[in-house]
Amino acid sequence: QGNQQNTHIGLYDLHTKQNEHLYMFERDLHIISCSVNNERTLLAVSFRQYTEEERVSQLLQSVTKYLTLLIEICPVNNVRVLKAVDCCVRVQFLYPDEGKSASTESHLLLVSEDKYIEQFGIRVVAEEEHKVVIHNLGQLPRATVADDVIWAQWDMMEQRLFYIVPKESKTTLKCVQFYPDENFNSVLESHLDISINDTQLKLVNFGYDHCEEQDVASKSLNLQVFTSKAGGLCVCCSPASGIADEIMYSIYFLHKGYNKTFTVSLERTESHQLKEVAFMNLDYYVAAYLPGQFLHLLNIQHPDLLCYSLFLTGEDARIDMLQNCCIRSLLTSAVLDCQAGRMYAVSISASALLRFLQVSQRDSQRLAALHCALLYLQLPEDLEMQIIWWLSENLSTCHSFDPIQEFIIASLYCRMCAETHNLDKLLPYTSLLDWIGSIPGVTCTTDIISLPVLVFQNSRGFWEKLNSNLESVKYSEPHLHYHSNLLRREWHSLFEEVNMQALNSLQSCSGVEERLAPLFQEEDYQQQLLMGLMVAQLKDHLTRHLQYVGKKKIDQIVLDYVANLLNLVHRIMKEVWRKYQLHSCIFCFDERGSAGEFAVFHIMSRILEATNGMCLPLPPGFHTLHLGLGVRCLPLHTLLHYVDTGVLHLTETCVRKLLKDLDDSEQNEKLKLSIVMRLPEALGQKVRQFWTHPINAYFTARKYVKFLLEKLGNRQCSRPSPERLSDPVEFLPLNYLTNVLAEIENQGVHLPENQDPVSVRFVEETALKHTVALLGLKYS
Repeated sequence: QGNQQNTHIGLYDLHTKQNEHLYMFERDLHIISCSVNNERTLLAVSFRQYTEEERVSQLLQSVTKYLTLLIEICPVNNVRVLKAVDCCVRVQFLYPDEGKSASTESHLLLVSEDKYIEQFGIRVVAEEEHKVVIHNLGQLPRATVADDVIWAQWDMMEQRLFYIVPKESKTTLKCVQFYPDENFNSVLESHLDISINDTQLKLVNFGYDHCEEQDVASKSLNLQVFTSKAGGLCVCCSPASGIADEIMYSIYFLHKGYNKTFTVSLERTESHQLKEVAFMNLDYYVAAYLPGQFLHLLNIQHPDLLCYSLFLTGEDARIDMLQNCCIRSLLTSAVLDCQAGRMYAVSISASALLRFLQVSQRDSQRLAALHCALLYLQLPEDLEMQIIWWLSENLSTCHSFDPIQEFIIASLYCRMCAETHNLDKLLPYTSLLDWIGSIPGVTCTTDIISLPVLVFQNSRGFWEKLNSNLESVKYSEPHLHYHSNLLRREWHSLFEEVNMQALNSLQSCSGVEERLAPLFQEEDYQQQLLMGLMVAQLKDHLTRHLQYVGKKKIDQIVLDYVANLLNLVHRIMKEVWRKYQLHSCIFCFDERGSAGEFAVFHIMSRILEATNGMCLPLPPGFHTLHLGLGVRCLPLHTLLHYVDTGVLHLTETCVRKLLKDLDDSEQNEKLKLSIVMRLPEALGQKVRQFWTHPINAYFTARKYVKFLLEKLGNRQCSRPSPERLSDPVEFLPLNYLTNVLAEIENQGVHLPENQDPVSVRFVEETALKHTVALLGLKYS
């Protein structure tokens, strides 16, 4: 309003931070609603002419209370009356795509308190530059959009109108989509079990009227519809509560087919403002906010488990600048503070979330914060490093989930799902199958609801993604996610060779010299076999469900998935190495390990446990480094126990270095003997050549005896003659054995290529030396 009680209408420019003047009324008006078209040439205004008292006092009973005008503002010219009625009317121009050129026709929505919505078509004629006039001076063409409406919400960014109509015992949510090149289509119907007792029309995002906010507590229906980029559709509703110390709100996850109703016990009930929950759309989350009480961030993408939703109280629940409950979420990640008259951008603070993760004591809070950080925030490298450091310090404090498993699976999901449509429904996003925990002070009930019906099937964008989500629910979405159970069963029962041709593409990991952690580029046949199985099974899984994606693309997705998996383990190792300030070359056995090395050994053991639990392969060199740290850090009996129980894997690289680098002192010889005795036969034969020790002769002789006896098989051997050997030993059992072996040997047995060139005489000598050594005697 100006100094002379004029009423000015302006348009605020976010970029210039200035108001652009559009129009002026030379009188003081109570404007209810106004809207300007995309070209800023037409202005629609709805205002109150007189109050009921003014009409009576001035004997103006025949004059309508409200007026809706259509005004030419470029240039200022004609003014047309669209509505002259006794009920409020809200106006809203439709906006085409930003890339669309200036149109010769504008479309205007009128929403009446009489519960109907209609659209006016306004054709204009350009005179010069941007100046236009309305073409049809007669009756403007109009079309009815909806009737019998009791609630409506306008989505400006996506040009969608959601509205509710009563239908028998339930309410029906409908949606109309407006298109730049078409008129409009009704696209959605969904039956909701929401009780609406008040028959007054409720409007959301059709402008703000201060009179509506005078008594917030009297509002009987607090309802909003939120959509997300990934095809999520949520109805948030909070009925008026008659209980002073609790509040209730429901979230209908229409894209999942169920709703969750939360009842929260309030800590402080003395404030008269604690009556209405404010809902905010953060795209990946819906926030239910009650200032001074709680902030509940509900996960839209994965709402099935409560542990993926953050429930904050106290100081954690405070949102900067928003300290009252007169809040409206007009746009995604933006809210209007109705009392202050200010718009705010709202987002989740990565640093605050990380602090919350570090101080949280409950598993549900930790898991929700971890899930939010990894899947929603897409953290920069420095914050991801802090999460890995937190993981390394809290491996034993998380009791209901494995933080390493969650980090790997969630990070893989985030990296992969942005590339291919519908991949998010086929890859696992968590290591958990269920959650039996609860939130203190909050009760939650879950109800199955009917899925919405898309009545217009050829829509693109959001509606196509929503339809994909609904199809997934119909076909039991949890069963679509890839799971390692089948892989684990096949892995444990596999004894045949697997085609490994695809594994050549997995060499995307950086070289040894570029890594902080000294992982070795060695051949680990067991891990290659597991990778081959994983590639085959994941490829089969995606081929079944991504039928519109070509074989070459699926092959690349699978290889990228496995390569990212290996790189994530590298990433953890790199940050752990940095955290404990270990050198890049500690792989030697001439001294004991430090406290930092022992901590890293423990973390590597937990990584191994986590990957084994989900049947995930490890990068080449992991087992070698793990064993090397074990040799440096563990006492011998513990080391051997870890080997026997499968925690430590004996690798050729590590064992060979162990045998070559350590001298044959009594303690080292005991270590070497213990390791060599546990080696598989094929590996033992390869590495024993690096250790010149009598034990090698013992193993060689045993192998030769086994070979000769196997050659004997079921054949009858003639009775051995004592004179067959030139110098028989006065040890009858050994004499008998050597004579039997000599008889077999004389039958012309040919040694295999990998067999050491030995004879029965070598076996006899080795047996005598070994026996003498065991008895503590001196051999001559």
